[in-house]
Amino acid sequence: MDFLTLFSVYLCVVLAAGALLCACSGRRESFPARALSGASQVLSFVIPTQLQRVTHRALHRLLHTRSPLFVVLHIALQAAVYGEYTWEVFVYCWELQFHLLLLLLPYLLLAGNMGCFILCSRADPGVITKSSHASLVQIYAYDGVLFQKGSVCPTCNTEKPARSKHCSVCGTCVHRFDHHCVWVNNCIGAFNAKYFLLYLFTLTAMAASIAILTAAFLIQVVLLSNMMHGTYIDDQGQEQAVEILFLIQHLFLTFPRIVFMLGFVLLLTLVLGAYCCFSLYLALTNQTSNEWYKSSRYGCSHHLTLQPCDRQVVYKNIYSKGIWMNLKEIFKPCPVLERKKK
Repeated sequence: MDFLTLFSVYLCVVLAAGALLCACSGRRESFPARALSGASQVLSFVIPTQLQRVTHRALHRLLHTRSPLFVVLHIALQAAVYGEYTWEVFVYCWELQFHLLLLLLPYLLLAGNMGCFILCSRADPGVITKSSHASLVQIYAYDGVLFQKGSVCPTCNTEKPARSKHCSVCGTCVHRFDHHCVWVNNCIGAFNAKYFLLYLFTLTAMAASIAILTAAFLIQVVLLSNMMHGTYIDDQGQEQAVEILFLIQHLFLTFPRIVFMLGFVLLLTLVLGAYCCFSLYLALTNQTSNEWYKSSRYGCSHHLTLQPCDRQVVYKNIYSKGIWMNLKEIFKPCPVLERKKK
């Protein structure tokens, strides 16, 4: 393996680790973070030390300061997928007389997704200022476990309202802090959580719709060609019936970009779908990513008590008020907050 290839692999692993750490919102002890960190350490044995330092400095600056790089990457990936879908899949499906509304569905989802993306990235997530601090302190009660009354942010030098957290990337304390999302280049907090959920759901729906239409096109090609009932000659010169593996290889050689795009959007659909389910669970239980991670260290119980044997705190989520009220809190934040912010 030449030096350039080795460096590319190393850079990809470190970038993936950094992006995952950002997505995990400071969850430094999570298993994926530890695994990627271990992989990076293994590669560090064969990468020159000076190159490691330069790379880590660049990545630290990239992942710990507000940067539009991931936004540009996000747009570039969308453009590549939609370009391939438009110039090949859409045209082929139109010739095969697919319903026009189905073919236009990914574009409708794209329009909605871009609207949610702009709102999520431009909206104030709930930055705590001197003028809004007094009212924000009264919104949520301190649970005495995750959020202690009298706790002061050492950077902002102000008392931290319950459910708030200081974002080191943005340099501000955020009300009902969830996480800092590099893909929208903004924190996710009380005021833009609804936009982030809609952005996430429309993004998943986009990937799923393109995957379904692309798979339907390839299946239609196979059915029309009657390929499943055909045969081929293998390397030994023997006639063999067409199998799934041969069929996939044939489709890849015939439509390489389409098959590659299908694999990418399928993987994206699975990953985003899992994250959507997790985000929906947090919304229904009135938790943030930050709170979910912190509470995992305490376990859960129906009562908040101190165990006499080891004095360990058992955590209970006191902010959940039922599914309907939890969703209402996200999609219609407290009106007192909105008036104070204006």
